[in-house]
Amino acid sequence: MSGPAVAKGGVSRWFRRGPWEAGAMTLIGGGIIMLVQPWTIDLYSYSFVTILIGTVGYVIVSHFPE
Repeated sequence: MSGPAVAKGGVSRWFRRGPWEAGAMTLIGGGIIMLVQPWTIDLYSYSFVTILIGTVGYVIVSHFPE
């Protein structure tokens, strides 16, 4: 297969920036909500990790094609 034929296939469809950026921002927002909620220490404990994963994911996804 040639390069353009592979790029038009499923791989480029899965690695588009829009949906992945939305997911990463949702993860960051969820981590912030976990950080400020007053009900359980378990959510607070995992909030930093959630925000960190969302941020690293956003940095990686920002290099995907549109």
